[in-house]
Amino acid sequence: MTQLWHLTRANLAKEYIELKRYYPNTISMIFTFYFIFLAMLLGIHVIGDPQQIETNVQYVIVNYVIWFFMLTIMQDLGYVILMEAQRGTLEQLYMSPLGMWKVLLARIVSNLVIYGIIVSVLLVLSMWTADEWLIFRLDVVLPIFIVTTLGMIGVGFMLAGLAIIIKQIQSFLNILQFILMGLAFVPISVAPYLVFAPFVKGIDMVRHVMIHGYTWVDFTALDYTALILNSVFYLILGIFIYLRAEKLAMEKGLLSQY
Repeated sequence: MTQLWHLTRANLAKEYIELKRYYPNTISMIFTFYFIFLAMLLGIHVIGDPQQIETNVQYVIVNYVIWFFMLTIMQDLGYVILMEAQRGTLEQLYMSPLGMWKVLLARIVSNLVIYGIIVSVLLVLSMWTADEWLIFRLDVVLPIFIVTTLGMIGVGFMLAGLAIIIKQIQSFLNILQFILMGLAFVPISVAPYLVFAPFVKGIDMVRHVMIHGYTWVDFTALDYTALILNSVFYLILGIFIYLRAEKLAMEKGLLSQY
């Protein structure tokens, strides 16, 4: 446990240093997010129903911020494999006595902390720009969101496994952002079958808390069961797929190839 803590702390420092060192890229990422949000906000006011503007704006704020967070977290592990392979350091990471999957887990936990802070700032900025303030119930939102991120981590491991075998998956990662947008924006009430998709249930619950003011008692036991089982299932499935892909890559000698 001590080794894992040091590994996570080292990765946290690494991610912070990279964001600080390449600050033009970091700033452009934040501004890109903000300007896209402004464009969506303008679209709502121009072509949206005037009677539903307040609700629509709140809906866009929550969904767009969550989508940005999902995108950065889940794509990260795939890009980690690609970047380390390009740099020629991928095999060195595999020499870690803790195992590569723990290195990746520490990397994604570090990103959860860093991008969690960035997204929180962007959320406040978005609400200030739209002059629509959501309901902050951290005692409800935070536990639900933490459980939801388990499913996100699982999908991230799936992408990492795919990157180990195929290497060039940039086009797939670009397509993924639109798939994630659909999962983030479509409510379960419209498409009930999405409850089986990763992290959608958690997003739907967070949306109910921040827009409609739901508390713990407003959700049923079935809601909590679906949330926990879904997140744990995709986390385990993601790690399993990654480990199988890693074993296959080692057997075929694909780690050193790019």
